[in-house]
Amino acid sequence: MLLTVIVLAACGANGEESSNGSGKKKEKASGGEVWSEIKEKGEIVVGTSGTLFPASYYPEGSDKLTGYDVEIMREIAKRLGVELKFEEYGVDGLLAAIKSGRIDMAINDMEVTEERQKQFTFSEPYKYSYSTMIVREDGLSGIETLEDLEGKVAGGGATTVFSEIARHFGAEVKTYGNVTNDVYLRDVENGRTDVIINDYYLQTLALKALPEIDVTLHPDLKFHPTESAIVMPKKADVLAQKVNEALQSMREDGTLTEISKKFFGGKDASKKPEADIREIPGLDL
Repeated sequence: MLLTVIVLAACGANGEESSNGSGKKKEKASGGEVWSEIKEKGEIVVGTSGTLFPASYYPEGSDKLTGYDVEIMREIAKRLGVELKFEEYGVDGLLAAIKSGRIDMAINDMEVTEERQKQFTFSEPYKYSYSTMIVREDGLSGIETLEDLEGKVAGGGATTVFSEIARHFGAEVKTYGNVTNDVYLRDVENGRTDVIINDYYLQTLALKALPEIDVTLHPDLKFHPTESAIVMPKKADVLAQKVNEALQSMREDGTLTEISKKFFGGKDASKKPEADIREIPGLDL
């Protein structure tokens, strides 16, 4: 993702624990057994990365894990009446940790896809978003439609959904290592790249953090709608029901909106956007 933070510490607080994912492997369970085990031990173990701003991260100078996803999970655990333990994994390791039984579920801005649904159970979405473009203010980098990406240079990660979108429409992708946000934005400003494709909320936060750079969010292009949800074992139907009930109550009493506005600059990511968002068929995700 465009915005990332460095993990400075890996310990939670307020009755929670956080580890690096090296905990003892437990036996896998399915169906109602997953919830029964959680209820019996009085604790739910949740995987997250701790490095994805603003979903799951450590604020600078703090050893307390926070973020939109993290605070949602804390509230769910409270409503389910169980203690919460976070275990931290790299993004690629989260799904494997669910399959192995090391964690009960994962929350890390995980997009719901058809392929993932074949292997896992998802909660109802707690975040709705879509992709946008950051372009030069002068002439919008010559991009009026997605088809105008052909021949352009897009800055991004080598294997992200956003780079796949750029390649799908004929753009060249300039990849980066672990660089700060201003490098991405200044490369668009000075013409080394033409565009950054990424999540709408993350793009908005990036521009807000670096207003001195002469780039802007494309005013017309909104595409690839996404839904993020909590990931659970494939047959954890009772657990999913409990989680969905908690999410529904949080939606009804305004808790989801309140948490979202705290982390997304006053915007409510818990509700479907009203904008007309273009689907992109044929993407190899």
